[in-house]
Amino acid sequence: MPNVFGPPHKGAEHVIQGGDPPVPPGASRFGSHEQVVFCQDEASGLRAIIAIYSTALGPSLGGTRFYPYKSEDEALADVLNLSRGMAYKNALAGLDLGGGKAVIIGDPATDKSEAMLRAYGRFVQSLNGRYYTACDVGTFSEDMDIVARESRYVTGRTVAHGGAGDSSILTAFGVFQGMRAAAETVWGAPTLRGRRVGVEGVGKVGHRLVEHLLEDGADIVICDVNQAAVDRVRSAHPEIEVVADAAALIRTELDVYAPCALGGSLNDDTVPVLTAKVVCGAANNQLAHVGVEKSLADRAILYAPDYVVNSGGVIQVADEIGGFNFDRAKARATGIHATTKKIFALAADEGVPPAVAADRLAERRMTEVGRLRGILL
Repeated sequence: MPNVFGPPHKGAEHVIQGGDPPVPPGASRFGSHEQVVFCQDEASGLRAIIAIYSTALGPSLGGTRFYPYKSEDEALADVLNLSRGMAYKNALAGLDLGGGKAVIIGDPATDKSEAMLRAYGRFVQSLNGRYYTACDVGTFSEDMDIVARESRYVTGRTVAHGGAGDSSILTAFGVFQGMRAAAETVWGAPTLRGRRVGVEGVGKVGHRLVEHLLEDGADIVICDVNQAAVDRVRSAHPEIEVVADAAALIRTELDVYAPCALGGSLNDDTVPVLTAKVVCGAANNQLAHVGVEKSLADRAILYAPDYVVNSGGVIQVADEIGGFNFDRAKARATGIHATTKKIFALAADEGVPPAVAADRLAERRMTEVGRLRGILL
């Protein structure tokens, strides 16, 4: 792929959207996305991509991932997948919001600056409310406060600035609710007490999930590429078992596998050796490719669709748009338990994997509710 950012120049922006000339079938890299925006500001070093998958249910909402992608191709593929997932996630969370996502190419530990974040905020503002941003991997509430100095369309801000604060709080809570639903489906009771749960990734979300599981009486095994994250959990809970890496965790005797790091952990190599009867975690895009959901079903492994169970975070930040109330957001996130059970029941009734059932349910809502926008007021 050529350098889509082109010759560097201040404020460079390239937009592909529905109004552009049609491309031949199969020629578009952007699938069914409504709009893809490439943003660059040479002075600050900003290189970003904003992808809007759908605004059928309302303005698109999704976080900003700051990550050292190896190439623009890799960054584009990630933002397209993530924004599609956000559309489905927001639909099944019952939100009147569409799906979008953004990525900033770079190392957040060394490249992030006030000027870069504010330049990014200018591009978000230029979309005039078609996209609301929030935190994701590599970005934090404090970063959103800076972005918000240039844009009105920012959620996930700090409490001091009227925001919801750390969205990992309800993300972890929602994953726990989804895991309770899976446990009830497989073992007959909505609890993880006495179950052995392997958590891959104990960062912002994973370490909070561990706390919920311990309170529920689960036995925990963890791994993380970041030793500091492991040490933080072990210092608080020395009884927790640690394994060397994700490959070792997959092969460990588990009842539940909870992927809470980056996506693609369920693939042709890992599914055949997975010992767990339930997969339920916070990571986005856990299925490496189409067909993995069938492989899980063939092995009688119950997969809780990632974008369903990890929607607590988007529920939390979406609540900011109307003025944040934590109790209201938490009550809505509690509903992830019922939604997950509904998907498992639909999957059983229709004889399809839960991932397929979840997609159908989300698409149904986007079609049925989105159609109402065509009724003139």
